[in-house]
Amino acid sequence: MSVAGMLREIAAVGADPARGGFSRAGYSDADRELREWFTGHAEARGLDLERDRNGTLWAWWNPAGSSEDAVITGSHLDSVPGGGGYDGPLGVASALAAVDLLEARGVVPARPVGIAVFPEEEGSRFGVACLGSRLMSGAISPERALALADREGDTFAEAVRRDGLDPALVGPDPERLARISSFVELHVEQGRGLIDLSQPVAIASSILGHGRWRVTVDGQGNHAGTTLMDDRRDPMVAAARMIVEIRDIARRTPDARATVGRLEPVPGGTNVIASQVRFWIDIRHPDDLVTAALVSEARDRVLSTALDEGCRAEVREESLSPTVDFDLGLREALRGALADAPELGTGAGHDAGVLAASVPTAMLFVRNPTGISHSPEELVEDADAELGAVALADVLQRLAAPTAGAVVGADHMMAR
Repeated sequence: MSVAGMLREIAAVGADPARGGFSRAGYSDADRELREWFTGHAEARGLDLERDRNGTLWAWWNPAGSSEDAVITGSHLDSVPGGGGYDGPLGVASALAAVDLLEARGVVPARPVGIAVFPEEEGSRFGVACLGSRLMSGAISPERALALADREGDTFAEAVRRDGLDPALVGPDPERLARISSFVELHVEQGRGLIDLSQPVAIASSILGHGRWRVTVDGQGNHAGTTLMDDRRDPMVAAARMIVEIRDIARRTPDARATVGRLEPVPGGTNVIASQVRFWIDIRHPDDLVTAALVSEARDRVLSTALDEGCRAEVREESLSPTVDFDLGLREALRGALADAPELGTGAGHDAGVLAASVPTAMLFVRNPTGISHSPEELVEDADAELGAVALADVLQRLAAPTAGAVVGADHMMAR
């Protein structure tokens, strides 16, 4: 089945009539339906299925019966609120299509080929992006992860227990990581790079360093009609000033990005001065030292602005990922399979970026003709989706050959 055909099968899952697009939070009903969809396709292909202790699904094509030097591809199925239909599912459907293409070519891989579906990649429910890959690699402690809570107050521990996992087993999985020789994630491009290059597929070079910080501003809740303007300690006004200041800090710094996309007033009444406002800052820059300086300046401005408005503020880090340069040996192998593909960096985070500290990783991007992502306007044309699957199949065929391991990951091991 084509990539486009598989994506049409899930076009109604998690559709969000209020926001548009899709809302497929991790461990939600929509997420479970999507996992069942993937499981059905894997079983139809005769792939061996398992679910690890961190909730990642694995589907194995392993004619040689080996358990070492596995070549892994895949992505995620969850989405941001009101997100597009390609961010995540394109990589999963393309992985399935790539296995179909390799079997049609008569390829018999010399090492295991696996498809991984990582949970809670977007962090839209529990606030930490790439939670499944962070847990597997040890980038987040089990104690911190299990204590994370969603907007309703449900903890991650409660969510995974309801989903059939044992919270006591959640955490690093070095044995599994040791069996992986390479991980290649295909993803929709989330910018205009391929549009400007008039190319359907690119090889990723790097991911900008980025992080999320939660800001809590406490003021004095009161009546909107009886409280004079000069008597107010309004955290919403303080937050509004902070958001503009954060924007201005990033605009003064070349290549920086700073975003506030989520703001929650408490109690949230139209005729009520809020008692508290929470908002989240996303900051990104290719130089980790600059990212740290941006965060420091933003924290200083938040605290001083809170004092100006008679409020109190706290800034707390939720996640931080350094800039990632993908494995040079693996990128060279991808260039060998895809001689005409350009290289592009990205400002978006991915599971491949988290796993890069543990195994050789790489990424392929497929053209998005709108240049828009995390939005219902995100798009991949059917022809480009199929070209992406062919490119992934070419890469997997090269990596699963008997001699691939001698080249891939050499610089990765030296760096470690």
